[in-house]
Amino acid sequence: MSRSRSLIALLLGVVLVASAALTGCAADTDEVSGDGPELSEPGSLVVYSSRNEKFVDPLLDKFEADTGIEVSVLHAGDAVVNKLSEESRNVQADIVIANDLGALEYLRMEGLLTSPGNVAGIESIDENFRAVDDSWVAVSARTRVIMYNKDLISEDEVPTRVEDLTDPAYEGMFAITRGGNSGMIGHVSALRYEWGDERTEEWIADVKDNAGAIMEGHGDIRRAVGAGEFAFGLVNNYYYHQQLAEPTDNNVGVVYPDQGPGEMGAVVNGAGVAVVADGPNPESARVFLEWVLLPENQREFSWASLEVPINPEIEAVPDARPISDYTVHAMPLRELGAYWEDTRTVIERAGLDLELK
Repeated sequence: MSRSRSLIALLLGVVLVASAALTGCAADTDEVSGDGPELSEPGSLVVYSSRNEKFVDPLLDKFEADTGIEVSVLHAGDAVVNKLSEESRNVQADIVIANDLGALEYLRMEGLLTSPGNVAGIESIDENFRAVDDSWVAVSARTRVIMYNKDLISEDEVPTRVEDLTDPAYEGMFAITRGGNSGMIGHVSALRYEWGDERTEEWIADVKDNAGAIMEGHGDIRRAVGAGEFAFGLVNNYYYHQQLAEPTDNNVGVVYPDQGPGEMGAVVNGAGVAVVADGPNPESARVFLEWVLLPENQREFSWASLEVPINPEIEAVPDARPISDYTVHAMPLRELGAYWEDTRTVIERAGLDLELK
C-alpha cells in the first residue's frame, strides 16, 4: 500500500454515522468528516470509492505500477455521494468508483461529473451502459437473482418471479437486505419504473413481512443460505459465485427471475467509473479512464468481484452467465439516476428500515 493510501486510510478513522440525506430525504449513508485528501501534485490522482476496498486497492496498485501516477484513495462507502456534494465548491476528487450506476447518474444530473472528451476504448462499452456525455462508464454488471440451498428446496420450488416473494407459501423461508443497501435501492428503483410507486410500496411492505430475516448485506444472506438457515435469498448474482467457491456450505443454485413470456426480466445494475468535474488532476483522471478501459483491466475490474464484464469481448468468470444469455429488465440504466434519490423515501414509507436497528 502506498504512503498516500495509508494516509487516506487514516483519515477514515473520522468517519461518522448518520449523514443527512441530500435534499432532505432520509439518509442511509455515513458522513465522512474532515477535509478529505489534500489537493494532489501533478502526476497524482485522488479516487473516491464506494466499492469494497479489497476489490479497489489491487486495481489502483496496478494502475500505479503501470503508469507511475501516485494514487490517494478515500474509501467512503455510500457516503461518497454526500461527500462529493459537500465538496462541490472545493473539489478534492478526480475519479469516483461506484457500485451503483444510479448514484453515478445522480451525480451527473447534479453537475458534479464532467465529460472526459474523446477517450480511447470508450466504444468497447455499449452506449446503454454509459452516461450520455461519457462522464461515467459501467465496466461490470450484476444481476438480481434468487440463490437457493439445494438441500432445502428444489429448483422447481424456487420462486421464478420477484413478485412471488410476497406469496404466503414462502413465509419465513428467505432473507433480504436492509432497505439502504445499494443493491436493494437499485432494485426498488427498477420496480418503481416498471410498476409505479404504489404497487412497489405494497411489494416492499409484503416482502418485509414475508421474509424470514432482514440482513445487513448480501454476504450475510449468501452465507446464511449456504449454511441452511434459509431456503433462498435475494442477492446479486456474484454472491452466488462467491458461495460456490467456499470450501463448505456450497451446495447452492441460482434462479434468474422473471424470464417467462411477458415478464419483466431480471434487474441489472453495474459498477463503474466517473470523472469528477473540476477535479485537481484532470489529465490523470483521463489517463485512469483510458487505462481501466484496456481489456486486461476491464477483466481485472470485473473478475475481482466475480461480476460480469459489460464488454462482450471480455470473458466472464467461470459459470457466470453473460447478460446476453437471459432477459433483462427494459429500464435503461441511465434512468436509475432519476429514481435514485427518492427511492430511499419510498422504501422507508413502505416500512423497510434503511439501516438495521
